[in-house]
Amino acid sequence: MYPEYLQASLKKVAEKRDYNTALQPERMSAEDKKVLLEQFHPDYRKDQFEELKVGQNKGESVNVELAQTLQGHARLSADDVDLEHPDYDTDILIIGGGGAGCAAAIEADKAGAKVLICTKLRLGDANTMMAEGGIQAATKPGDSPAQHFLDAYGGGHYAAKKDLLYKLVTEGPEAIQWLNDLGVEFDKDSEGNMVTIHGGGTSRKRMHAAKDYTGAEIMRTLRDEVECRQIPVINYNAALEIIQDEYGRAAGAVTLNTNTKELIVIRAKAVIIATGGAGRLHYQKFPTSNHYGATADGLVLAYHCGAKLLYPDTLQYHPTGAAYPAQILGALVTEKVRGLGAKMVNVEGEVFVHPLETRDVAAAAVIRECNFNKKGIEIAGGGQGVWLDTPMIEKIHGEGTIMSKIPGMFRMFDKYGIDMRKEPIIIYPTLHYQNGGIDIDDDCEVIGVPNLFAAGEVVGGIHGRNRLMGNSLLDVIVFGRDVGIAAAERAKRTATPKNLNLDHIAAFEKELEDAGVETTALAPKLFPNYRQARNYLDTPFTDNSQVSIKAVK
Repeated sequence: MYPEYLQASLKKVAEKRDYNTALQPERMSAEDKKVLLEQFHPDYRKDQFEELKVGQNKGESVNVELAQTLQGHARLSADDVDLEHPDYDTDILIIGGGGAGCAAAIEADKAGAKVLICTKLRLGDANTMMAEGGIQAATKPGDSPAQHFLDAYGGGHYAAKKDLLYKLVTEGPEAIQWLNDLGVEFDKDSEGNMVTIHGGGTSRKRMHAAKDYTGAEIMRTLRDEVECRQIPVINYNAALEIIQDEYGRAAGAVTLNTNTKELIVIRAKAVIIATGGAGRLHYQKFPTSNHYGATADGLVLAYHCGAKLLYPDTLQYHPTGAAYPAQILGALVTEKVRGLGAKMVNVEGEVFVHPLETRDVAAAAVIRECNFNKKGIEIAGGGQGVWLDTPMIEKIHGEGTIMSKIPGMFRMFDKYGIDMRKEPIIIYPTLHYQNGGIDIDDDCEVIGVPNLFAAGEVVGGIHGRNRLMGNSLLDVIVFGRDVGIAAAERAKRTATPKNLNLDHIAAFEKELEDAGVETTALAPKLFPNYRQARNYLDTPFTDNSQVSIKAVK
């Protein structure tokens, strides 16, 4: 049940539901979208950005929070570890145990490589696990990879690297089959055919789902396969720096046991960064749908050793994050809810945007409705939002649709006494996805750093400057598999690395000094700091006053 102060608005929503179900605003023109984004999307708030003074992206502007961690001091020096006596020796070191890391491990193991996964939390603790709505691929008659390409290229503002996007869409159908063969329980009709639905920005129904816990189902299957293959995994093991050899090639990593604070040296012939996103930096103090470890570690690892980042200034703020109650602030409300017919409605009960606009456009529209049009819902205790009119779903599709199609969403709100079959829910944009990331080539190798590979959310360029729903899960599978194969092939042609070094740390520190960067921040950040938290509106989420790991042996 909602409190008394929301009842008047709820009444207006209910009174206009029949009208809203029948009608909705038209999709915006390209020019209208451009104006809306420039005025209201967080990526365009120049007062929230800072110019980088060091590294391969020197001179470019990124969010203040990212600038702080990219330009933070290293957590160790070369003198803190004995590189001549590694604790582990392997062909391929995979940093990250989410969807991309596990897919890479499976394919590399299949190719005969010796693989080791190290992950900051536990195997499977990743944004993949938290993805809900589905995974895109052109598998149905009337659709094609070419059409998928056009949707994704336009949705990304024509900024994607075409060769990477081509791989995503053309290898997509095989990726779905691969997952199905591994045992992912996709939604299917009575004849065993996969059910597909629309997503924001798509011109065809190509979203494959497992109810509204698609990512969890995919992650369960991948984790099981990794374990069945007996691929070794070191949990609670955070990477601090990439090790290089005498030729400047990636040759392993120094990691930290986050429980014992022991530093560990891992030597490898090839390294794969699959650390995921950055939502827990809480850019511009937004809440986030990301898992606890998503603190841009992979960007720091690559940046310290000379990699360039592509579009590091662009993030995805998912338009529908939970805004009420406070216990689930920022939790993802899957786009599948809008795909089934729920519309975004302001405090007056008016639908103000087409429900299937791309995520950046929809998020900007919500922010405009709240901050400029002053038609948002003011939430007691702080915060605001708009209604997502979920009862529309069963008005359109019939009773029982919510429980059969999005049971996870129902349970999340029902826990707090809100029956989304009968009452709308309150939403506001939540920090969801790192559109930009490490620049890679067609073989997933990090440009400028030989034998260093990357896949998944940590990579930039695949989606351009905005990502369509369902393309992230496809990304981690397509490029996770590809990077595992590519790294295994590289490892076969690489001798055991010699003359291991961390020379890049001293070089980076000198660059900070020469540029006059004064900071107490340490990088990678590793974990968010909520010790001073009261609510997301006034919390210094970027506080990085954690104890240095230097000199700990």
